[in-house]
Amino acid sequence: MATPVLLCWSGGKDSARSLYELREDPGVRVVGLLTTLTTEFDRVSMHGIRRELVVAQAKAAGLELGFAEIPNPCSNEAYEAAMERALAPWIAKGVRHVAFGDIFLEDLKRYREEKLARAGLTGVFPIFGRSTRELAREHVELGFGAVVTCLDPRVLPKGFAGRELDASFFAELPPAVDPCGENGEYHTFVHSGPIFREPIPFAIGATVERDGFVFTDVTAGE
Repeated sequence: MATPVLLCWSGGKDSARSLYELREDPGVRVVGLLTTLTTEFDRVSMHGIRRELVVAQAKAAGLELGFAEIPNPCSNEAYEAAMERALAPWIAKGVRHVAFGDIFLEDLKRYREEKLARAGLTGVFPIFGRSTRELAREHVELGFGAVVTCLDPRVLPKGFAGRELDASFFAELPPAVDPCGENGEYHTFVHSGPIFREPIPFAIGATVERDGFVFTDVTAGE
């Protein structure tokens, strides 16, 4: 019998690739997505993705969606309390495994595992330890479509904001930037790919600077 797994979903390329990998595993059944939203902005934390776009992603993936809503600013205690509340209904349904799209941040992986263990849950990390260069190449080869919604201008030029993650994007990344942005260099919105029944209509909006980061707004298209 396949193990039911809840996937923590940012709406970006790493969680999308994690969903792809989980669905390739016959021993796993993804039962839903869980997204952290900053209540003040009604958007995915750091990624800046609007709630309605995450809803559209879940619909296109054919999965139930839940939210962990956090304040701005958010303390670690507030985040953990929000996650505990958000996980409760899934635990009541019998879910005991929660997946994340982390790739090589060992401290973050250990933190998640420790917090999950206290709730009787086990962490699943489908792409952990993979080469980010290979993941970037496969992102294009597998037919995923994604755009940059947030970047750190201290390490990545502002011109990358709003760009599509195609072969030229990865080829032009500065050498010091991780290909998958695993150190927080950039975040994305996935709009198409093998995990979705159909592409998600979207439009690129304004690009603004806020709190030391550059954000490109993405709105629902028709």
